[in-house]
Amino acid sequence: MSNSTARYDSSVPYPPPSEPSIHALPEFHSLRASSRRFGMWATALSVGAFLSYVVLSSFVPGLMNQRLAGHLTVGLALGLTQFAVIGVTAWLYPRHMRRNVDPVVRRLRAQLEDHEGEQRRLPAGRRFRAW
Repeated sequence: MSNSTARYDSSVPYPPPSEPSIHALPEFHSLRASSRRFGMWATALSVGAFLSYVVLSSFVPGLMNQRLAGHLTVGLALGLTQFAVIGVTAWLYPRHMRRNVDPVVRRLRAQLEDHEGEQRRLPAGRRFRAW
């Protein structure tokens, strides 16, 4: 018997289609969409800021070398701004998770635990417990 046959044995019972899957719930889809939206926004902000800095450094060196105050140039100020952009993005991520993702995850987890509790109460033949 080959590895692929042993790995995908057809005798392994799959859950019946009547059991609700987390992937079918609309809250799960909204959770994924919310996470994806934030990820796209945060990536665009971070990459856009860095790319604009690199492009300005390469194609407009006269602007980047202009002095703002003392030894501080526009290029140095924009370079230091990169740390602020990363910091803001890192601060917004847990805030977004706490406000938008965690409540939905808690609701989904509670629904799944309720469903599993109902399944345990139903007689399902002989069950084995973990050690």
